[in-house]
Amino acid sequence: MSWKDIGKGTLIGESTLSKMFEETAKLHGDLPAQMYKGGVYDRSLSKTAFPPANPGEFATLDYATLNSIVQYVATGLRNIGLRKGSKVAIFSNTRMEWAQSDLAILSAGGVTVTIYPNSSPSMIDYLLSDSKSIGIIAENEGLVNKVLETKASKSLKFIVSMDNLSSNQPKNVSTLSEVYISGKETFTPSKYNSWIDSQSPEDLATLVYTSGTTGDPKGVMLTHLNIKSNVDYSQLRFGPREGKQNSPTLDSSTRILSFLPLSHILERMAGHFLMLQSGATIAYAESPDTLKEDFLQVRPTAGASVPRVYEKMYVAMRDQASESPIKLRIFNWAVKVARQKAYSSTINPILSIKHRIANRLVYSKVKSALGGNIQFLISGGGKLSKDLCALYHGAGILVLEGYGLSETSPVITVNHPDSPRIGSVGPPLSNLEVKIKPVPHDGSKLSNTGEIGELLVRGPSIFSGYWNKPKETKESFDDDWFKTGDLVLLESDGYVTFLERIKEIMVLSTGKNVAPTPLEDALTQHELIEQSIVVGDEKKFISALLVPNTEALQSWMGDPSAPLSDLHKDQKVIDNFSTIVDEINSNFEPHEQIKDFRIITEEFTEDNDLLTPSLKKKRRNILNKYKKEIESIYS
Repeated sequence: MSWKDIGKGTLIGESTLSKMFEETAKLHGDLPAQMYKGGVYDRSLSKTAFPPANPGEFATLDYATLNSIVQYVATGLRNIGLRKGSKVAIFSNTRMEWAQSDLAILSAGGVTVTIYPNSSPSMIDYLLSDSKSIGIIAENEGLVNKVLETKASKSLKFIVSMDNLSSNQPKNVSTLSEVYISGKETFTPSKYNSWIDSQSPEDLATLVYTSGTTGDPKGVMLTHLNIKSNVDYSQLRFGPREGKQNSPTLDSSTRILSFLPLSHILERMAGHFLMLQSGATIAYAESPDTLKEDFLQVRPTAGASVPRVYEKMYVAMRDQASESPIKLRIFNWAVKVARQKAYSSTINPILSIKHRIANRLVYSKVKSALGGNIQFLISGGGKLSKDLCALYHGAGILVLEGYGLSETSPVITVNHPDSPRIGSVGPPLSNLEVKIKPVPHDGSKLSNTGEIGELLVRGPSIFSGYWNKPKETKESFDDDWFKTGDLVLLESDGYVTFLERIKEIMVLSTGKNVAPTPLEDALTQHELIEQSIVVGDEKKFISALLVPNTEALQSWMGDPSAPLSDLHKDQKVIDNFSTIVDEINSNFEPHEQIKDFRIITEEFTEDNDLLTPSLKKKRRNILNKYKKEIESIYS
């Protein structure tokens, strides 16, 4: 394997994650590492390890201070039972202490087990038992109590809370501050360094559990080398590049706003390890509901998110424009101009004039709302609509789509900042090999520019297997090639276009294959449709469940207070949705067209268990919940 250093602030090379952090902390000691908001959490480390931030404002922690916190917490965890190879779970929302705890567990020689913060006691019990975790670091007293409800809690050596606790907690429950103080009192550099030096790149670093949409979650085993190699080659793609001084770059001047779940490998790699290795600054959003004000305060230069967030950003802009007919007309015109600009391969003087006007009226306001400093954004964890991506590009917001899975640490492909291709997920990272395995698919999608089939991949970032599941591990490989389970187009120049999860492709009773994602993307581009799911597997035709955009639909009806429970039954609304569906159908083959639909009133969310924590649709759950509505279509 060929490694190279691409300048100060990079630590490219075969190593462990804990060694990487130790070296980057030395290299960037006085630079800002983390930004945290005051008045949000009752942080137990506040005043002990760092000063409290003013309510509603962000304070900064430099790399030297972050390193001290990691050293003392790692030592404290050793004092209460962590040993090399011990599994320790983190059960929390994304926040500064999540990152600190992860680094401390790894530095102490442990293995981090991720648990999503909305997990039920039964799921927590399963994850702790399956992983054989010896301890857990939970966010606050509420989550600590959820842990205490489980049978698995009886065998834990320790339970730690990031926030302060009330009195009368069990003996094995402590705060992160208490762990930090214990570690500070007993810390010795030689012992700490011996824990890091004894680690190997092949050591297990983390168990990342899959969403569990089809049975029990599987623990994806990722080594230090798996994640570190993915970090290295992602940094080679986005870091300082010869002759590209004015291009979007990831380096020590980069600042991001972290809000995706750190339990998800996308944020863990891209918003955590990759940023730390680059010497960047990571600010932690208060919550998904405060992103608007957090963007304005932090003014990030880069970031990563999932398609659903980019969809919601677009819907929010459109809803704001809908306050008046004139604003809405201007917005829709600007959207059209942006897409024309993005898809245009030549310089058109008239289009350039239109674009300058649209930028002054619309695009500049969008960029200001994101803090005004964005160089580029990454989209991963799902398929981003091609037209939506084109809109952002045309508006001057560079959204680079990538692709990967938990099993691949996660990035397989991602667009170059210097040569992005709208609709593509980019070429593979340069340390990965990919090939196509032929599988049955819709013949109408045959391409003259490349091969279509299941994407297979191999390289250093491919996982070592599923925890305690040898059968599933064996089934996921074809010799030494990992089977992604995804249908893609691999073009002759190496760029990949994601088409569909193979297991999601619907086979009609007529034998025709239909990929639901393009239809769903087209539906949700309409201002009246918030979400959609296409159904029809083993049926004669395709149908859909449509979730309206409540405010837009009420505005369209001319009644801002009209209850959605009545609107979805209104014949005028149904007729209008029929017209929308007919317009969308015109862009698809006859067998792909939606023949019938039902309007449903409840949005798909994590809370109602219709979305995964990474905001992907739980198709099985949705189909079960709306079984009667679907049966009424096909009866």
